[in-house]
Amino acid sequence: MQVIVNISLKHGVLDPQGRAIGRSLSDLGFDEVSDVRVGKRIMLEIDEADEARARQRVARMCETLLANTVIEDYEIEIAEGDSE
Repeated sequence: MQVIVNISLKHGVLDPQGRAIGRSLSDLGFDEVSDVRVGKRIMLEIDEADEARARQRVARMCETLLANTVIEDYEIEIAEGDSE
């Protein structure tokens, strides 16, 4: 089963990379962009048939390693049309 983890900075946490991208976009004439936030997308292939168990295991992975839960939030998605 393919699982996607989207990780983003929590609301209120400064995002210097997003701010730099936003300034560069403005400098390039893309003035309609009002805010940029940068995050991570991690795609995992999990050998688990039970969706609830897969979500539980991936949540533990996020809490343990994949996300810095002090400053980041994460969202777990089960990919449609997975490989099984």
